[in-house]
Amino acid sequence: MKTRELQTLWWDWLSTSERLLRSLHEQTAALVLRDVARVERIQPELDLLTERVRELDERAVACARKLAEELDTEANIRSLVQVLEKAEAQTLQGLANRVMVAARHLQDVVAKNRALMENEMTYINGTLTLIAKAAVESDGPFKIKQPAPVLVDHAA
Repeated sequence: MKTRELQTLWWDWLSTSERLLRSLHEQTAALVLRDVARVERIQPELDLLTERVRELDERAVACARKLAEELDTEANIRSLVQVLEKAEAQTLQGLANRVMVAARHLQDVVAKNRALMENEMTYINGTLTLIAKAAVESDGPFKIKQPAPVLVDHAA
């Protein structure tokens, strides 16, 4: 089988992406619940899995290019599938489709989590702006008070 290495890389990518997706869903839950400690606890695993997916992706691209050179064709799935035997071509195409769907799903969840984080930051910014505005107003409950003498000064 000519595409064994590429298929192995893609299966590894799919396995890693499933673990990453579970962690991303856990991050979503933590963001919705505003559980900062949980978000911080999940982050190292997310970073590790994201890096692993990138690494596997780069290796798969390099493998596909090498395979395309060996088969004297362009380095894309469509071209590779056209020059392979039918059974191997179908297997490779099916696996490529699974990888593309999984990648899209990961992108969607990452975008959703990013939007949740941005909304939370906007909320925090708005709250801090209101607090700062109230602190500088002269009539509000947070108005700046004139310093008063301490008890020791009164006794002296």
